Amino acid sequence: MEALGGYPTKSSASRAKLLKILLSVALCMGSLYLIQIKVSKSRKPKDFYSYEVKDARGKTVSLGKYRGKASLVVNVASGSELTELNYRSLQELHRELGTSHFNVLAFPCSQYGDTESGTSREIEAFARSNYGVTFPIFSKIKIMGSEAEPAFKFITDSIQRIPKWNFWKFLVNSEGQVVNFWKPEEPIEEIRKEVTTLVRNIILKKRQEL
Repeated sequence: MEALGGYPTKSSASRAKLLKILLSVALCMGSLYLIQIKVSKSRKPKDFYSYEVKDARGKTVSLGKYRGKASLVVNVASGSELTELNYRSLQELHRELGTSHFNVLAFPCSQYGDTESGTSREIEAFARSNYGVTFPIFSKIKIMGSEAEPAFKFITDSIQRIPKWNFWKFLVNSEGQVVNFWKPEEPIEEIRKEVTTLVRNIILKKRQEL
């Protein structure tokens, strides 16, 4: 409604001023949201060692402690037909090459049949007592679906494949990038050759930097 002479009333002028303020606030909020998204993207982990995971006791562990080393990341299980062969061969590899420059990193997963039904602590105790395992065994995780462990999802996204069964093995270099992977049926001898070469290169690089 306008006053006589075509001039706006005080009420309409106040509304226009309020709308202008609300529009400015909305624009500011939108800008802040876009900045937040940009910052979040820039902080997204760019390598395996940038993530944190839980150990078998539920304590948060930074994978950054393994940076500068080679890692063989494995989705393990206690009740698989592949358990004994793999645990023994992985422990042998860990003992031969670790732990100054190499580690086996085990992630139990219960998404492959009824092959990993225990708690994380039970899984760790089983591997230690039955196979003398000394490499790190982390908390039981999911690999498939929306609840997939972020650190392991980084690995599967890197190779564009998801394990179809237990004991897939993923070789991560000293910078935290996935450089190769093996299915469970592939012989440990082939894996040992490539892991040994990677470890040797890491040692040579460190010597050159001294």
